[in-house]
Amino acid sequence: MTRNGLIALVAGVLIAIAAGLWISELVIGASEEAQETASSGKARVGGPFTLVNQDGETVSEETFRGKYMLIYFGFTFCPDVCPTELGVMSAALDRLGGRAEKVQPIFITIDPERDTPEVMARYVKLFNPRLVGLTGTPEQIADVAKAYHVFYRKAQDESSSEYTMDHSSIVFLMGPDGEYLKLFPPQTPPDKMAETIESYIE
Repeated sequence: MTRNGLIALVAGVLIAIAAGLWISELVIGASEEAQETASSGKARVGGPFTLVNQDGETVSEETFRGKYMLIYFGFTFCPDVCPTELGVMSAALDRLGGRAEKVQPIFITIDPERDTPEVMARYVKLFNPRLVGLTGTPEQIADVAKAYHVFYRKAQDESSSEYTMDHSSIVFLMGPDGEYLKLFPPQTPPDKMAETIESYIE
């Protein structure tokens, strides 16, 4: 092996070790938070927010008190993941029948630059007549995403002026008092989501 090859190999190993340590730190941090949650009985997910719905009305978390909230963060220009998850939410609510009236589905954009109330109004009605779309200023979106530990960032295409958004894809179930109850990872089947929601409603 050449000297340059050896240097490259060592550098690669060091990067791999660093990445492993970073991932381990994330796992340990998540474990510690889970232990704290278990001891306190409350997860540090969610909190106060002020946003604008698809009708241009200012709303807050208090607007939805008394209902379970099924919340998803995404954006209307999302090609596949967001429509899929919103479709799952809608299908799960359909499976709940009349009990779905106790659940408020909510779609919060992480792309407020393009997702105006008008855009959100056209988008949400494609999935469920009761789906509420929320947008706001970049600062308001950053605050609510931080409260729910949602990752997002703009991914710019250097070859054009267009961009997409990288983001975590999680559906949150919040209780009537705004307390965190459950999260649903990507590709959760509608039947499973409906069954879980029903267990809390009952």
